[in-house]
Amino acid sequence: EEVILRLKRLCKERTAENYTTALNSFRRFRGGEDISLDEMDSDLMAEYEAYLKSHGITMNSVSFYNRILRAVYNRAVEKEMTAQRYPFKHVYTGIDKTVKRAVSLATIRQIKELDLSSKPSLDFARDMFLFSFYTRGMSFIDMAFLKTTDLCDGILSYRRHKTGQQLFIRWEEPMQEIIDKYPVNENGYLLPIIKSPDRERLQYRNALRLVNNKLKNIAAAVGLQAKLTMYCSRHSWASIAKSQNIPLSVISAGMGHDSEHTTQIYLAALDNAAIDKANSWILKKLK
Repeated sequence: EEVILRLKRLCKERTAENYTTALNSFRRFRGGEDISLDEMDSDLMAEYEAYLKSHGITMNSVSFYNRILRAVYNRAVEKEMTAQRYPFKHVYTGIDKTVKRAVSLATIRQIKELDLSSKPSLDFARDMFLFSFYTRGMSFIDMAFLKTTDLCDGILSYRRHKTGQQLFIRWEEPMQEIIDKYPVNENGYLLPIIKSPDRERLQYRNALRLVNNKLKNIAAAVGLQAKLTMYCSRHSWASIAKSQNIPLSVISAGMGHDSEHTTQIYLAALDNAAIDKANSWILKKLK
């Protein structure tokens, strides 16, 4: 709880949310009973891992919880609040390969052409999915916090919440078509995700939950067997760009990926026009 409060003071809201999720999971395992740091050992953590598996938690999520708890435990060790007993030595803290989340350009076109005029909630979910795809796989949190002032002289600029990296995207016609469908927000938000500056993150989380839920219906409508989420738009843009032999360096820069130091040096010199050209080509293929 102390670490979570510190993260909030540092304005690392997303990380604080992740730590809270891990804490709540461990509390459920413990039946709500506290435990002292000195009682944390490898046997206990092995039991916790077995508990997670028995509840159908994926190995990546198991690792996610274990790594967060390990980080907090190691912090306590550094503060000399307990001795190092290496309680996470025998539990999983790696990363499994995830199931492919990309969908084809043909599927994106099917989604775009669906008639959802009589289903506003599905139409909204479809618009948010497509807007993310149009903007090179922009994450939902970055979309939610866009302001009208971020769009200037045909260029949309924003900083990624995840990395702080600033990205520039040439404004394209399909993006404007989505904006034109919704009333202008009096509080200056570009998209109809956050309506007011009060409890912004709660509004963002509720909207993301709604959109991902409605995307299930959209997936069914186009006969898609795979799970469709907002994150699929990001994977799909990269996958489609790669299939058209667009250089990996252009794709990485376009999505604002962090990378190893040497790659970052190379990407820093990349002409932004090459990224915009790649995005324009992909959007034209939808027409």
